Amino acid sequence: MAYIYRTTLRPTKLELLSAWLPTRPWYRGTAAPELVPARGFRLDDPAGEVGIEFHLLADGESVYLVPVTYRGAPLPGAPEHALVGTTEHGELGTRWVYDATHDPVAVAQLLAAIEGRAEIQEQSVSDTLAKGFSRTYAGREPLETAGSTTSDTADATEIRLPHGALLRLPRTQPAVLPEDALGHLVGPLVLADGTATDTVLATLHA
Repeated sequence: MAYIYRTTLRPTKLELLSAWLPTRPWYRGTAAPELVPARGFRLDDPAGEVGIEFHLLADGESVYLVPVTYRGAPLPGAPEHALVGTTEHGELGTRWVYDATHDPVAVAQLLAAIEGRAEIQEQSVSDTLAKGFSRTYAGREPLETAGSTTSDTADATEIRLPHGALLRLPRTQPAVLPEDALGHLVGPLVLADGTATDTVLATLHA
């Protein structure tokens, strides 16, 4: 289970993401984002080295799914645009913050969550399972992620797994479940008017 530090980040997560989001092809805004948290969750790195967070962030009427990882050193081989930035953690020192769709640890753990092999945890409370999430997987065996490739579309990020399966993250939210999904992860989203709804956070396709 993830341990949440009660400490400072300079710059903050939202400050980093506000500068990075406008560089993405699925960002719909025309000015600097004014981000408001709209839910999210965490996943554990089994090795305990990489922090993994999935943010749902509102910017006016738009909501984006923004997963990030936190590392104690640069991620080897990551493309330049995958680096959100660096921040100074009050306990851990310099942290390199990455778009998690390009981080092999996060991709493996997201797939494990869909397959039911990893627990979904609260974003801001230590050692606590998150409520309101559901997942399905119709496959028989766990899928491999080593060697996967990542690309962005106008509204999603697609991760092609080594044996041809596709892991898709709808970046613009809320999202609906496609009929051809082999597996999926659904969770709660708080809309701008304060109402809550379920949204599709990731889908797996054969």
